[in-house]
Amino acid sequence: MSRQDEPGRSLAEKLDHLFAHVTRRNGSEFTYEEVASAITAEGVTISQSYVWQLRKGKKDNPTLKHLQGLADFFGVPVTYFFNEGVSDRVDRQLEYLRAEQARLRELADTDEVRLMAMRAGELTTDRRELVKNLLDVVWRDQQAMRERGSKQD
Repeated sequence: MSRQDEPGRSLAEKLDHLFAHVTRRNGSEFTYEEVASAITAEGVTISQSYVWQLRKGKKDNPTLKHLQGLADFFGVPVTYFFNEGVSDRVDRQLEYLRAEQARLRELADTDEVRLMAMRAGELTTDRRELVKNLLDVVWRDQQAMRERGSKQD
């Protein structure tokens, strides 16, 4: 049976996936209260208990406004909840983003990066721009060297 023939994930499963993968910078999940408050602030009234019920599968027939509010909060198209192709594509993008965020957190946690950031913070705006431009040149050079190396393999 192909992926297209398989039954899709439930709303609860998709919402649970979003909670697990669209997180704060520190990797922790948003609370139901934060999600409900943010959606309500955008003009769509929703309670934290209703968000919990949707995530746990206790309720499974939200209004389009509620789905749009959830989609907007998590930064996904509303079709994420209806179309398996869209869900799969967004989930792959979220996995890539999560891996990149973890890599960046790991890099930012090194003494070398902290030292560079501290020193850059003491520079004037125009000098920081010069350093950024220099880093761009060095980075592009390194990418080109990597590409040449992989073409020779």
